[in-house]
Amino acid sequence: MASGSGLFSASSPSCRSYSSMGLFGPRFRSYGRVLCRATDLDGAHRGVSSGESRVPRLVYQGCKLVGCGSAIPKLQISNDDLAKMVETSDDWIATRTGIRNRRILSGRSLIEGDESLTGLAVEAARKALDMAQVEPDDVDLVLLCTSSPEDLFGGATQVQKALGCRKSPLAYDITAACSGFVLGLVSAACHVRGGGFRNVLVIGADALSRFVDWTDRGVCILFGDAAGAVLVQALNPREDIFKARYCLFIDELILELGNMEFLGLVLLSCNILSERVEGSVSHRVWSSACDSEEDGVFGFDLHSDGEGLRHLNASMRCDETNGPLGTNGSAMGFPPKRAVYSPIQMNGKEVFRFAARTVPLSVETALEKAGISSSSIDWLLLHQANQRIIDAVATRLELPPERVISNIAKYGNTSAASIPLALDEAVRGGKVLPGHIIAASGFGAGLTWGSAIIRWR
Repeated sequence: MASGSGLFSASSPSCRSYSSMGLFGPRFRSYGRVLCRATDLDGAHRGVSSGESRVPRLVYQGCKLVGCGSAIPKLQISNDDLAKMVETSDDWIATRTGIRNRRILSGRSLIEGDESLTGLAVEAARKALDMAQVEPDDVDLVLLCTSSPEDLFGGATQVQKALGCRKSPLAYDITAACSGFVLGLVSAACHVRGGGFRNVLVIGADALSRFVDWTDRGVCILFGDAAGAVLVQALNPREDIFKARYCLFIDELILELGNMEFLGLVLLSCNILSERVEGSVSHRVWSSACDSEEDGVFGFDLHSDGEGLRHLNASMRCDETNGPLGTNGSAMGFPPKRAVYSPIQMNGKEVFRFAARTVPLSVETALEKAGISSSSIDWLLLHQANQRIIDAVATRLELPPERVISNIAKYGNTSAASIPLALDEAVRGGKVLPGHIIAASGFGAGLTWGSAIIRWR
């Protein structure tokens, strides 16, 4: 089993540790152990040749969520519709899952059909960019979290192309099923904090209806298709440039003085206020050893356990419709038969037990890493897999129903899209407001699960 957890503090090419031993109270107990060295934005740092880029490769920056968007297919399938296909009923499905409707992609062509997963992802991304007032050309990175791309080699680059990002920003897929969006969110924050990226699009999009056996009533009632997106942006780009130069200056000062322990403790216990003037605009920059109180992504907790694959999978198999010989009459076994994916197989009871056991612990761990109590969060936002799972986790965390975001009744389980889809509806519906703190958690195939504590705008 693999796991990862942590808090987001300053990250840079080199960091020196200082043992603060809790001297600075709760605020510095988490952040007061690292003093960072940032790369000079002017390339003035020793060792940089004239032929190298003057843009820093690794600079500490805070980050925040500044825009969101979502998109759903036109076709709505109700529980009553499914009751005409398999032995079930609206009451049976709603009682066990909380689901009453779901949206299904109906495009006949994956490339030029009426609807496509790429089209949904692009629509959600555009809405997020519009809310953030950011142009496609200003996007530095596109992360497409999906387990059902419309090309074997992924779909992120096609989203980038359709958005019209003319500067060819990096784009790649993240495959972690229903945990994918949380992993994408953490990845985006790491790219911003450690890689100098400014605007990162995180898109969760899945069309698992294409991998469902519509005669299996235990699975076909669960899944729907959708896309959701958020834009993760560097905090105050102008101020971050100043912070990078400031941290470089402090680091060089420490090297010159040689008394790292004393100076480090002084810096970690004080806020340094600086002012600079650009034209007629005065910029006031607060720096606390490269820490920012406005950050939008706090602690996180990530895990995977391959032992659970048997409970939830869609394994690859050979297409048995092919004959034993290849089309050119080759010997048995070659050419290999064409590979196809089996329909989604799930042991519902085991997945329920897994989620009810691991998700509350993951959320609690992420909260602890962030230094936040469950009573301080404004919203609990879980992967929309089953209303009973959502209720069980909220009860464990002692959160009342009015502080839990849920839209599973309308859309079912949309895999990696479920968290950003629910977030977008809550933001545009006026429930989630700027400054609200959200505990988000995803869980699903792999098995994978993870949580992140975030602040909206």
